[in-house]
Amino acid sequence: MVKISDLRSREVINIVDGRRLGVICDLDLDLENGRVAAIIVPGSTGLFSFLGGGRDYVILWENIVKIGVDTILVEVKGLIGDR
Repeated sequence: MVKISDLRSREVINIVDGRRLGVICDLDLDLENGRVAAIIVPGSTGLFSFLGGGRDYVILWENIVKIGVDTILVEVKGLIGDR
């Protein structure tokens, strides 16, 4: 079993391109079915992100490949900010 607080401290890496996406900032919960629907990772933190350019990555739970001790590996092709 993994606690939400443990998930939030792990680096999320996309295995498609090897890009580090950041750490989980939030979860999308499916309360009706009692499960996690997606993880949410903050988007880019570049120079213009304070102007609203930074979008969060919403990664469906089905796209998680492996939850390790320090990292969470995801497989998402064509990843773009969603939120």
